[in-house]
Amino acid sequence: MIIVTPVTPQGILEIQLTGTLTADDYADTLTPAMDEAAATHDHLRLLIRMGPDFSGFTAKAAWADAKLGMRHWSGFERIAVVTDADWIENMVQVLGFAMPGAVETFELDELDDARRWLTESLGSLHMKDLGNDILQVQLLGKLDTAAYASAEDDLDAYVRDHGRFKLLLDLREFDGWHGLGALGDHVKLVRDHRHIPTKVAILGDEGWQKLAQKLMRHFISAETRYFDKADADAANAWLA
Repeated sequence: MIIVTPVTPQGILEIQLTGTLTADDYADTLTPAMDEAAATHDHLRLLIRMGPDFSGFTAKAAWADAKLGMRHWSGFERIAVVTDADWIENMVQVLGFAMPGAVETFELDELDDARRWLTESLGSLHMKDLGNDILQVQLLGKLDTAAYASAEDDLDAYVRDHGRFKLLLDLREFDGWHGLGALGDHVKLVRDHRHIPTKVAILGDEGWQKLAQKLMRHFISAETRYFDKADADAANAWLA
């Protein structure tokens, strides 16, 4: 059986799974609820609770689940999975990065934590005008798609005021992306503004961040250079 709590104004949809799910559970309950929520919200945040009485899916239900997921693939901004079942947690950990949005697992006694996680800010993207047409963009924590929604507006506003500029990309406190959706938003943001920066300095302290400099050459037409985290002054001097 599937129990659905009506979607909140913030786009949070809670579902509880019990027993063995059948295709009828999807057709009669979950699919209509998902379609209705998607019709009124561009992005959904989903809480899935599976208690000890949840025993899995029938074959037809598994296929219905796959079809429903594909139809709403790009609409899941964040998913919290609440369960004590090890096999479900392991599956989420293996497949989580392939999801378009952020995915986290919680124990059954952490239901309130799961609800809080769905509403709180995750990573963030900060922009600061350093003067001399230098813009610092600092990536903090692990970013989800929500972080890029406001960032694009802020970047467009800066471009309108300054035209072309020099970019200091600060990755010293960056931990990566929550899901493929956030990574896709990052690539889109870079691609849409690829001809605008005249110089890009990348500031970081991880080996993969040096690789980012080489990769960015394929997306940005500006000259780029990597600086270690202790060389912030050198990065600014090079840009200036």
